[in-house]
Amino acid sequence: MGDPAVVKIFDTTLRDGEQSPGATLTTSQKLQVAAQLERLQVDIIEAGFPAASPGDLAAVKAIAQQVHGVAVAGLARAHRNDIDAVWEAVRTADLPVIHIFLATSDIHLQHKLHLSREDALQRVRDMVSYARSLCPMVEFSAEDATRSDRDYLCRVLECAIQAGATTINVPDTVGYTFPHEYESLFRMLRERVPGMDQVTLSAHCHDDLGMATANTLAAIRGGARQVEVTINGLGERAGNTPLEEVVMALRTRPDMFAHVDTRINAQELLATSQMVSQLTGIIVQPNKAIVGSNAFAHESGIHQDGMLKHRMTYEIMTPQSVGWTDTNLVLGKHSGRHGLDARLRHLGHQLTAEQLQSAYSRFISLADQKKAITDADLIYIIESGEETPAAI
Repeated sequence: MGDPAVVKIFDTTLRDGEQSPGATLTTSQKLQVAAQLERLQVDIIEAGFPAASPGDLAAVKAIAQQVHGVAVAGLARAHRNDIDAVWEAVRTADLPVIHIFLATSDIHLQHKLHLSREDALQRVRDMVSYARSLCPMVEFSAEDATRSDRDYLCRVLECAIQAGATTINVPDTVGYTFPHEYESLFRMLRERVPGMDQVTLSAHCHDDLGMATANTLAAIRGGARQVEVTINGLGERAGNTPLEEVVMALRTRPDMFAHVDTRINAQELLATSQMVSQLTGIIVQPNKAIVGSNAFAHESGIHQDGMLKHRMTYEIMTPQSVGWTDTNLVLGKHSGRHGLDARLRHLGHQLTAEQLQSAYSRFISLADQKKAITDADLIYIIESGEETPAAI
């Protein structure tokens, strides 16, 4: 088999992710994140929405000047002033991108934009053409594509391609679609829209029904070769597709995706996650896939026993592959003798079977009173032969 096809990673942590309530970043903080995204080896950094404020424009401009070997995009509504602001911000980037969006669903056209379908079509034609006159890479997003009439969506995307769009993004803006529907939509667009084989087809999903990752992976199966994601799944409402989940799904199950991969340096995933969490103040839930503190932690005695015998019994990837130092065998009331013995040996205590049984009895008694048993607790149990008092 030849080299895998590349799925481009379009990271929108600094644009869509920053729209999470409370996640606002200063320009200095955005530059820190952008530098880390460069180390992570994303393909495109969507650095902000330059028309939103002078500060956002300045931040995008600073990022465009700082990062190298990665494309820098700015978001624009389908208005000339927005497009001018993006171009001013990204024009010094190694690889500048103007990203234009306009809604295509009737509910957005009628109730938000007060545009007819034909007026919207003309605006797409005019604004994509104008952006392409400035910048060699132009992305067009059909906002609320998954709730749009399919015939009309095809017309709009054909128009955008004819006007010079180099990437076509098909967003599930409100997290409405299901995986089989989204995959079908991508297959249909590839078949019906003239010129679609000459551009990059992109997916952008939200997690309102908890299916952003599943939908994004379905889009890849349907032919998407760019995915728009954020670190830790930050984003509007329930968030966006988490970058780390898509990357590791492709790495772990290449058999399901016709041998595609990304350029991501996965060993930087944890560091990136922790930086974004620290700077935004938005914690990562402990059971979050890949980067949560419990992602490679095992308390169950059955699991710990299996892990001690062969780590693949309960881990489908190594913690080191995504930046963790090692598996964490957590000692608590669900732990077994094998897990306790392994931890005690690590602490320098090799017990006989009889001693281990006695220590285990004291350990279980203490574990019923405390959520987690520390190494200090274990040492005290062994050296004193008595239980430590429960934490108050």
